[in-house]
Amino acid sequence: MAIGLGFFKFQEYTLFNQPNLTNMNPKQFAIGTLTGGIAYFFLGYLVYAVILVDFFEANSGTATGVMKTDMQWWPLILGNLASGALLTLIFLKWANISTFSSGASAAAIIGFLVVSGYDLIMYDTTNIMNLTGTLVDIVVFTLMSALVGGLIGLVLQKSR
Repeated sequence: MAIGLGFFKFQEYTLFNQPNLTNMNPKQFAIGTLTGGIAYFFLGYLVYAVILVDFFEANSGTATGVMKTDMQWWPLILGNLASGALLTLIFLKWANISTFSSGASAAAIIGFLVVSGYDLIMYDTTNIMNLTGTLVDIVVFTLMSALVGGLIGLVLQKSR
């Protein structure tokens, strides 16, 4: 349905059907989202809770009592799935990415921009992490995003 307003025309769009853009396959979107969400979840655990836990504890800011000891898992799971969905949406809808290498390079850029925006704002407005921790987190999340994006690209290639 088109809506006219003077010389502007607005088209009613849906997520899976937009003119002049590649139509997105819902099955591929679900597969990419699940792959990305699961990969972010396990990489996040491995990197942040096992490998770099001591580093990030040593580079925490002056804020106290910010780490939860009794976690609720649903927000963490949904957050990782949302991150996987973001990459998958971009890959399928706007970038036509379906290989490991193109997924890794695009996701590295997207991850770097997303985490830089978030971490630098948090660094300036909170005392959760010092500058060293903030900068290392940007590098770590960028690398994680590259790997996750590569995996999403790979499964999108296989699911065609």
